[in-house]
Amino acid sequence: MLSDKKPEVVLVGDSIRMGYQPFVTEALDGEAKIWAPEENGGDSRNVLAHLETWVLARLPQVVHINCGLHDLKKSFETGEPQVPLVEYEENVRRILMRLATLESTRIIWALTTPVDEELHHANKGFDRFEADVDAYNDCALSLCRAAGVEVHDLFSVVEGIGRSEILREDGVHFSEVGSRLLGGSVASCVRRGIAK
Repeated sequence: MLSDKKPEVVLVGDSIRMGYQPFVTEALDGEAKIWAPEENGGDSRNVLAHLETWVLARLPQVVHINCGLHDLKKSFETGEPQVPLVEYEENVRRILMRLATLESTRIIWALTTPVDEELHHANKGFDRFEADVDAYNDCALSLCRAAGVEVHDLFSVVEGIGRSEILREDGVHFSEVGSRLLGGSVASCVRRGIAK
């Protein structure tokens, strides 16, 4: 007799993930069980620290990770990032190495979404710069290619829609329409994994 147990999909990520998660859940209703931590995933230090409980112990069929926006936050006072690029590189490398032990899990790394740095500067207590989004994404992309990990280019998804059309006034988060479009893209990406 065939099992009717749905495959589990784990979504890890920051507030952008929290925005699109309901739409992923809606899109994959009946196809997969979606699980994600209740809290914001934060930066790569935090993801690495919680990887065991959030992912490794759950043995999901698919894990989709979105991590970078918190790392590249820069203080107004010091101009220093929350997690320097060299540390981000090491953290992502360690995350990918630990996930590689899950032989039956499909790993998907989502590239960080674009920001509007002028809007962000005016509405937040810290900066995020487009050049840093590019640098952190390039770093993650290089590591994923070397490890044979699939990359979901959420950056290009937003650019294809037009960031000015879906970014909120804070220059980083997305309107409901934007989150729904991102959720649809994530669901389509994940669906290819659960169909295998």
